[in-house]
Amino acid sequence: MTSQKAFLVDVGMRDLPFPIKVMSRSVSDGQLTVAGISISARIMREFEARWIDTFVQIVHQHRDRIGTATLAQNIQDYVKALRASAVTLSFDYPFFYEKLTPVSREKCLVRYLCTYTVKANSLMGAPKATLKVNIPVLTTYPVSAPEAKGGLFSQLSIITLEVEPRKEVFPEDLVDLVEQHALAPIYSFLTEEDQTYLIHKTHSDNKPSVAVVGEIKDELAHNENIEWYAIAAANYGMLHSYSTLIGTEKSMWVPFSGYESDEI
Repeated sequence: MTSQKAFLVDVGMRDLPFPIKVMSRSVSDGQLTVAGISISARIMREFEARWIDTFVQIVHQHRDRIGTATLAQNIQDYVKALRASAVTLSFDYPFFYEKLTPVSREKCLVRYLCTYTVKANSLMGAPKATLKVNIPVLTTYPVSAPEAKGGLFSQLSIITLEVEPRKEVFPEDLVDLVEQHALAPIYSFLTEEDQTYLIHKTHSDNKPSVAVVGEIKDELAHNENIEWYAIAAANYGMLHSYSTLIGTEKSMWVPFSGYESDEI
């Protein structure tokens, strides 16, 4: 008969608020923020009573710089200390990116919601770490009339971009990638000059969310540093009380979702 001590149990914790430093391209020492930390682990039953204390202790040890590279290394400490066969660790946090407005070049801080997730188990080999960022942008409303004067108008689109990089990727990298393909970025502050420019742009340029997602996919598919990606766009048209969705991800079952070389 199998001993009760040999049983495996799933344990977890959600949304532990905790101050951390996250990797940032523009802040070499890392950006201070407050994360909601969640964990799920498969552990031996005999260890069940003390697992939460052990987890919080390890969080304190690794709070200085959180990123995909560091989490992939640090999760082994969780696996070892918890005597776990599988661990999933997530950090949900706000990240602030200082940007310049399009015409007046005024500085403004824009908040982006990010998630670092890392998974490790005894079967998958090396841990897998992903970075997900929700990026609000403007896209063209799909029933606009480009042939009519003033017939183009915009909508808010929340682009959720998640990547599994082969080396460190910063939140700013993903924001820049999405915004360069969008109709226009979102800012926390605009001068009158900036507002005039963006109003003219949204009524002149035609960039629906389908085109934005397609261009992002093509760029990521040719990026050798990206092992896997997923893109989703939630679109909030001004005439409806609901959002529409479009998305894609890199998959062996989706033709042309990734490219081995430029020749393909």
